[in-house]
Amino acid sequence: MKVLIYSAKAFEIPYLEKANRKKHNLTFVENALSSETAMQAVGYDAISIFSADEACFLTLEKLKDFGVKYICLRSVGYDNVNLRAASRLNIRVANVPAYSPYAIAEHAVSLLLTLNRKLIDSNERVKRYNFNLDGLVGIDLNEKTVGIIGTGKIGSVMAKIMNGFGCKLLGYDISEDKELISNYNLRYTTLQELCELSDIISIHVPLNSDTHHMIDEDLIFLMKKDVMIINTARGAVINTEDMIDALKKKQIGALGMDVFENEKGIFFKDQSQDIPDDPLLIQLNAFPNVLISGHHAFLTKEALTNIAETTLYNLDQWSKNKESDNELTDITT
Repeated sequence: MKVLIYSAKAFEIPYLEKANRKKHNLTFVENALSSETAMQAVGYDAISIFSADEACFLTLEKLKDFGVKYICLRSVGYDNVNLRAASRLNIRVANVPAYSPYAIAEHAVSLLLTLNRKLIDSNERVKRYNFNLDGLVGIDLNEKTVGIIGTGKIGSVMAKIMNGFGCKLLGYDISEDKELISNYNLRYTTLQELCELSDIISIHVPLNSDTHHMIDEDLIFLMKKDVMIINTARGAVINTEDMIDALKKKQIGALGMDVFENEKGIFFKDQSQDIPDDPLLIQLNAFPNVLISGHHAFLTKEALTNIAETTLYNLDQWSKNKESDNELTDITT
């Protein structure tokens, strides 16, 4: 099968090549998929895309005309693909439903610890041989209340880790995980109560119509003034303008984010010589109590291995005219 890998990054290519075992003809391009770059897929049976790629209706129509039958996502999230259009066009789409919940949850904890203990400020001082400790006071995580929004695979690992710190756990999800209740004494509650009681809030939900701008000014108003918010899910789960307003008014203590609402076209590239003209990102970067990482929570050897192997599994199944366990489209053959 001829496969075009869009948004190919140097760090992931060796993992994809190893998982492929020379079974498929893989071509790697740096360009993200869009209606403009869809032309590159002419002559390919399948394409593989990442979270920054755009598979809207127009793009999918072009891919269909160019002969593309399959789309492999190298991610869990699929909010960038119009699945209804793909099904109608008979284009099969599959994702990587669980590559490493540990990678994401551990990164969330890294953001939390870095913010809490002011590690970046501390390190910058030490590099200048300034060993003054003023302004570096954090808190013990022990006995603090952690609210976990979304208790699926990643949220469950987050609960396990924070339980190890001795934290009290609150959860919010459309369904309850009885193991989290019994193993870690997590208590499910409403989103409003979680926001009111939590010292730390960690977000682990997919982006959809229900979660878009879930965290807005109304919920922020309910939160403790020194709350720490961590988002390793999707940027648009938070209303960025409302969050910036809250930061200006000192309504929250700190914000750690691996994702950004307007990250498309900005993240995954070296922008140091051409600073993005995004006022929201510029404002966020200016706050000393905001820590941003560039959507690399997934970036561990284990996660990259799982992503590559699952991506190639999906392609293998399709090449055998079989259905993948990870298909997102409903196509009758």
